Amino acid sequence: MRTLLALGAVLCSLAQGPVAEATQAPLPARMADTGGGTQLITAEAADTRATTGTLTWWDRRDGRWVRAGSAPARFGAKGLAEGATRRQGTNTTPTGLFRLPYAFGIAPAPAGTAYRYARVTDRSWWCQDNASRAYNRWVEGLPPDCRAAEAERLTAYRTQYAHALVVGFNYDRPVRGRGAGIFLHVNGRGATAGCVSVPAEAMRRILRWADPDRRPRLAVGTRGGPTAITRY
Repeated sequence: MRTLLALGAVLCSLAQGPVAEATQAPLPARMADTGGGTQLITAEAADTRATTGTLTWWDRRDGRWVRAGSAPARFGAKGLAEGATRRQGTNTTPTGLFRLPYAFGIAPAPAGTAYRYARVTDRSWWCQDNASRAYNRWVEGLPPDCRAAEAERLTAYRTQYAHALVVGFNYDRPVRGRGAGIFLHVNGRGATAGCVSVPAEAMRRILRWADPDRRPRLAVGTRGGPTAITRY
């Protein structure tokens, strides 16, 4: 009898596992804030030491969040860090909830892209010089107060910046030393310097899907702990 009861308990627990997973609310429904729009991108890592995870894009339909697609994601070579206290040059991806100001790329915009899309030229740079008035901004032609050693020439990353979305981290009111040039872009050879990256086809799909009128946001975080994605 004891053996049968024990076996029954094991079978019951096995049956409950998949049911619990299936009935769990979708990730956006468990988040503290999704930005108020009807589109959302989540980039979730196991913990702050992880350099890989999952990126998922979601639609809000009839009051419910529905997954529109997903792809494996890559993060900074040194993992993730709380966005509010992150330091520049640490090769960490900032956590938080961010707007997506505009898209850009070396390649033409994928057919159906609704976002404002800036084409990269030979004169396109992203200034990361803390002393420059153009800090954390795209510039066409490097300004005198932005040193080339403290800036990123966008054409130097032809694979990664074939297509990209600017992430609004430290963007609206830049804090010097917090970080600059954080994007959602195409995978390179490995982990990023602090951005989030996905395979090329996934990036094209995201650009065709994203609708600025629906105010999409990007949420970056971990499964649990102080940087849990559900806290943002």
